Amino acid sequence: MGKHPGTATVVAARAGDQAALDELVAGYLPLVYNIVGRALAGHADVDDVVQETMLRVVNGLGQLRDPASFRSWLVAIAVRQVRDHGRRTAQAPAGELAPDAADPGSDFVDLTLLRLELSGQRREVAEATRWIDDGDRELLSLWWLEASGELTRAELAGALGITPQHAAVRVQRCKARLETARTVVRVLRAQPRCGELALVLHDWHRRPDTLWRKRIAQHTRDCRRCEPAWRNQVPAERLLAGLALVLPPVALLPRVLATSASPARPPQGWRALLSKPVTAGAAAVVAVTVGTAVYASTGGAPTALPAAQVADAPPTATSTFPTGTSSTSSAAKPSATVLRAGTTQASSSAAAPSGPRYGSVVDTVDKAPNPLTPPKALPVRPAKQVAAVGGQYANPQKGWIGGTYVMMRRGDHVVLSGRGYIRVRYEIAWFNRPGGMVMPTWTGLTGKLFHVASGGQRRMDDTHPGSPANYTWMGQPTVGSSGPAAGYVVLPPGAQQMWQNEYFYLDGEVTLNNNERGADYNITATPVTWNDVTADITTPPPTGAKGGWVRYGLVRDTGDDGTPVPQYLTRATPADPAQVPQQSSVG
Repeated sequence: MGKHPGTATVVAARAGDQAALDELVAGYLPLVYNIVGRALAGHADVDDVVQETMLRVVNGLGQLRDPASFRSWLVAIAVRQVRDHGRRTAQAPAGELAPDAADPGSDFVDLTLLRLELSGQRREVAEATRWIDDGDRELLSLWWLEASGELTRAELAGALGITPQHAAVRVQRCKARLETARTVVRVLRAQPRCGELALVLHDWHRRPDTLWRKRIAQHTRDCRRCEPAWRNQVPAERLLAGLALVLPPVALLPRVLATSASPARPPQGWRALLSKPVTAGAAAVVAVTVGTAVYASTGGAPTALPAAQVADAPPTATSTFPTGTSSTSSAAKPSATVLRAGTTQASSSAAAPSGPRYGSVVDTVDKAPNPLTPPKALPVRPAKQVAAVGGQYANPQKGWIGGTYVMMRRGDHVVLSGRGYIRVRYEIAWFNRPGGMVMPTWTGLTGKLFHVASGGQRRMDDTHPGSPANYTWMGQPTVGSSGPAAGYVVLPPGAQQMWQNEYFYLDGEVTLNNNERGADYNITATPVTWNDVTADITTPPPTGAKGGWVRYGLVRDTGDDGTPVPQYLTRATPADPAQVPQQSSVG
């Protein structure tokens, strides 16, 4: 079982020990957040339901007869709150809840993939949960925690109000549907996709649901090419064993702490926490759940730090947003208002687009700017978190680019989805194989994709500091410490020169492909934040030949549809991604 506060803490909290109460709430908040988040599938009200659950737990703690049963009691309350939310939603007048019914940036599957860095069949299981029936999500949320070791079968059954025997039957049926959904995920991710399946999907709305799960699954059973997707599935409970919880948003605990007491009576129970600073146990949850927003809590309402301070906030061990550098310059930055963890948007209403229609501006060959000229301010676009599926996850290593979702060979690709910023980092391995380079391509775009900035402190054709002018990151002409002379990597005619880091903004889904043929190159795709991008492009080049840094970065974002789209971009999914035209129509 997960390490939660024990019975002694429950007894102390029930007796009025505020420190014990703080520890109890902070210790169990992640468990409740995972139950509610997965059961509601990323609904915009997840945080509200979690908050209401914790308030009911604290207010009812005095009526708990057996402190040893605290966790079972808490889980049952969380399930009741999920059900109450479902009833309120179902009874609401038609259209009343439509604007807030779903929050794509809070999709619990995306959060699971991003924060737990799942790979292989674990990633496949998380994706497959999108295809589970709404009626099964409550059970799925509890079974996931049972499989990962956070709950017992008795606690699962008690929360649902059924016997363990009945729970076993329901869990088995849910696992069977999950196995089917995993098969669906496999065939949809296959490259190239089965031609007959493409015909089946002609009218698909590109959203997971029960009907399409059944249609696609039926095709896989009848199709000789797709049928193997059913094989070699590691049991989900083995994949989930010992898996960590998805940490709550950074602002959730301070938000609960800031819940005001009734003016008619003094603070009671947990609400009395508002009259004193957050204790170490509660503050720990805030400290470890890093996101785009960083909050300081002093016992009152949480205060969002200015964007410049967020960029300089110290990283934590659980951060899944690697930053290019921890230093920033004094270059002007647009003011921003932090709404919730992982969300940043401009403080003023967006102006009407001044640029051309989306897709009519395509990057072309450009000249490198003056290396000592700071970039203009990077516009702030609404951003949540981008999920990445595919490629091979690898931590950074000394001497190579490392990072998230490495694509080192022809055919390697990664599917990116969501709304937010992405860093694509290049490594030109000219010392292995020079010659003509077949550029990476973006295929299967739904939504919009912009090329917003370039950084990494150098363009790939910049000279190595302290080296002859013809020694660049694209190659060198003579024998040196990197190996024998190998020549240069040459871009196709009309291709824009890459920078070490290229930054993009995605609102939708797209596949990034490594098309290595001829010259050897590697790329990584990493979800990042606006602050990460700004910190990179505004870092000045150091004096002397340190670190290979050469220049400030470059901002390409105009803040509207006039922002350029990447070269080699298409909404189609060609059998050979390397054949995407340079200037593709994506309007």
